[in-house]
Amino acid sequence: MKAFMIAGDRSGSGKTSITLAISSLLSRRLCVQTFKVGMDYIDTSYHTAVTGRPCRNLDSFVLSDLQISEIFAHGCAGADIAIIEGVRGLYEGAEALDDTGSSASIAKLLGVPVILVVDARSITRSAAALINGFITFDPAVRIAGVIVNNVTGEQHKRKVTAAIETFCKIPVLGTIPRFSHETLTMRHLGLVPYLEGKKDRLFQEMVSSLAEEIARYIDPDALLGCVSDVTVPLPQGIFRVPDDSPGITIAVARDEAFNFYYADLFDILPVLGAKTVFFSPIHDRLPDADGFIFGGGYPEYYAQELESAGDLRTQVKEISRNGVPIYAECGGLIYLTESLTTKKGWQNLSSDATFEMAGVFPGTSHIPARRVVSYVVGETSADCVLGYHRFRGHAFHYSDVMLQPPVSYLYTLSRGVGIDGMRDGASRDCTIAGYTHLHPVASCDLFGSFCNLCLSKRENG
Repeated sequence: MKAFMIAGDRSGSGKTSITLAISSLLSRRLCVQTFKVGMDYIDTSYHTAVTGRPCRNLDSFVLSDLQISEIFAHGCAGADIAIIEGVRGLYEGAEALDDTGSSASIAKLLGVPVILVVDARSITRSAAALINGFITFDPAVRIAGVIVNNVTGEQHKRKVTAAIETFCKIPVLGTIPRFSHETLTMRHLGLVPYLEGKKDRLFQEMVSSLAEEIARYIDPDALLGCVSDVTVPLPQGIFRVPDDSPGITIAVARDEAFNFYYADLFDILPVLGAKTVFFSPIHDRLPDADGFIFGGGYPEYYAQELESAGDLRTQVKEISRNGVPIYAECGGLIYLTESLTTKKGWQNLSSDATFEMAGVFPGTSHIPARRVVSYVVGETSADCVLGYHRFRGHAFHYSDVMLQPPVSYLYTLSRGVGIDGMRDGASRDCTIAGYTHLHPVASCDLFGSFCNLCLSKRENG
């Protein structure tokens, strides 16, 4: 099948908007499967919306080569074409001297050509020098074409196109004018998640008009003509659902406040014998389930609504005290503390505001705090209720959590920052919550232990 990557020369090159536009454009005649390099939740929500298929993450720091190939094969099933959005600049990764975690590493592993998005603001001939640097930096990465962003007028377009095609010997597949389109709405951790805005007509119109506007400047036939077919790996069985299943039920909090989930989670849980049901901590009652997952998100923007849902908060605290397993990450961790304080000056607030949360853990949450964006490497303690596991993940937050006893920490980190320095994974009863985000394929054994704990608790009352 045809597959290609859209990568940028740097962060802010416009690759997310351009990937969104191309995915929308090609979806009119093809079944498009999208992927995102890196541990990103938000860009994937937009790609999922325009294609109607779950966008999946590929990350060579967190996932093994086999796991990446398996996710790619699983996602491509039934699709006509795969589009992979890169992360940051093409060669940016976890370290300075190798490409682990980079878009380039994924392009090489899967054998997909790269369409490079270049921000040509204030440059013409220099764009060719820049692109040639990308081409020669790693010859194993095949750059098949270029999309030039932030072009100012016909003369700029003519000069930059002539320079690139003459000196780089690759086609310019699109030239997008500066200020020709609206930008997607941003906030402190990136774009506003699509799930938050999908009920808003103006938001929907903005996303649609953005894709339509950019698509005017891209030739889809020329793009498809410069990318060759790639061989999709054969599935190795990671996503194979067993015939016999214990039939446990895992309830997942998913609404406008909690929506940071990897698409693969909802394919891995059935493999582990779990049926998934969804509920909203803002709008619903707590469902009957054997275990609960509270993912990340933006509880700080919905703190008043979460506080108002007092009955559900009480129920969450009660099931935790009764030993029902709960797993939470980042925004879910904040929800499980006693309170969340939004500080004066944040989002133009005139004073501090404090909201009651579920109170599973004694302690408080505060926003804003030091911004944390990093990969995480760690291991669980030997006496962890989920057993011993090594893991890799990432942390991405703008908050601070201060917990009090009786709380123990089950994660020791060798890279990254947790709740308390190098300690993360706060635990009380059978509830575990931390700042670390784990990928369900990379940490399938840990999620499997969580499901086994849910089964054990159900069978033993």
